[in-house]
Amino acid sequence: MKAFNVTRQCLLVERGEIATTAWTRLKGLIGHAPLQPGEGLLIRPCRGVHMFGMRFPIDVLYVNKTGQVIRAVEHLAPGRIGPIVLDAHYVLELPAGTLARTRTVVGDHIAIQR
Repeated sequence: MKAFNVTRQCLLVERGEIATTAWTRLKGLIGHAPLQPGEGLLIRPCRGVHMFGMRFPIDVLYVNKTGQVIRAVEHLAPGRIGPIVLDAHYVLELPAGTLARTRTVVGDHIAIQR
């Protein structure tokens, strides 16, 4: 999976995974090595994430059905719970620091390619 920020004209994820089953959505990145630049996980459907069992922080984008970022959380730390965003269609989990590096913000549009 690839994720491209159309608004900023930058690639967010070039080597990503997609979690769509109940098990893969619940597991997320638990037990995964820290994400490297260019890696990410798309969880669909998803309106919120938890960081229980995680060993590294991540950046999280909450995206609606039209591909617009409706919430962005930087450096969500292990052991924390992210916000619940009822209008989110999916979340995109990224290496911590990705949002700052790419200047990705609420209102940007994200395109996903399988």
